[in-house]
Amino acid sequence: MELHDVWFVLIAVLWIGYFFLEGFDFGIGVLTRLLARDRAEKRVLINTIGPVWDGNEVWLLSAGGATFAAFPEWYATLFSGFYLPLLLILVCLIVRGVAFEYRAKRPEESWQRNWESAIFWSSLIPAFLWGVAFGNIVRGVKIDRDMEYVGNLWDLLNPYAILGGLVTLTLFTFHGAVFAALKTLGDIRERARKLALQLGVVTAALALVFLGWTQADKGDSTSLVALIVAVIALVAAIGANQAGREGWAFALSGITIVAAVAMLFLTLFPNVMPSSLNGDWSLTVSNASSSPYTLKIMTWCAVIATPVVVVYQAWTYWVFRKRIGTQHIAEAVH
Repeated sequence: MELHDVWFVLIAVLWIGYFFLEGFDFGIGVLTRLLARDRAEKRVLINTIGPVWDGNEVWLLSAGGATFAAFPEWYATLFSGFYLPLLLILVCLIVRGVAFEYRAKRPEESWQRNWESAIFWSSLIPAFLWGVAFGNIVRGVKIDRDMEYVGNLWDLLNPYAILGGLVTLTLFTFHGAVFAALKTLGDIRERARKLALQLGVVTAALALVFLGWTQADKGDSTSLVALIVAVIALVAAIGANQAGREGWAFALSGITIVAAVAMLFLTLFPNVMPSSLNGDWSLTVSNASSSPYTLKIMTWCAVIATPVVVVYQAWTYWVFRKRIGTQHIAEAVH
């Protein structure tokens, strides 16, 4: 295996980690409107991810930076062709971070309600658009012989990509509901479990169609294994949630995300961005990569830095492992 193949795998791992961790962040943001009944319950949901959401976004920064350094042609074509959707995702991530920090800065009802709406929409929109983006990457887009995207925004809004967006939206929301049941106490915990069941059924139906479509169009034996693991893990997560085993349900919903994203990368390799105009014009791990010397330096940096980041983030989750409920929410003081 050559270094550009190794870095394709590492970038896939970074995206898998991002969707596993940020997935339940997006889900919690959506649930602030679907699950929470009052302001105290919204504060409970937000507090479940309060200590970790910004650390989870490190995986996105790492994935973007690794793509820029390891596969500059992929990065350039992706960010020029998907400019508007990726810009909208970036704006949503900025607004969401500001909303988390500013929501409780003033006591006025309208102030807090507006920031809570911002949290909802800035979680829902990226959760949908990430699926649209990866659906288009796997499906293939209009790339010419100069490795440039020559399509338009409407080309990205095709049925396959939109279905992918619905899958990521429902899957992340299900993941968030399971996480909410794992991290909360009392009535909100029970309602999170009931909502997770409904979301799980919808997610299973959409994911089966999307992953089956992907397998039929571009899959092989390895991607089929990933598909089977994703489906089994999702069904098992729904069952564990119903049995009140929130820890198992969360682990299994995470495995669903890991297997589903892995399947997309397995169907993609050795391409990194297929051309729908001519297969010979596709960006691959070889023609889109940096020099071997650059990849070698990056590999040493990753070997040193990655364990530190993983250990620190694991420690953060251990420190903030306790459940919370409305009884832990103090009256706001301004």
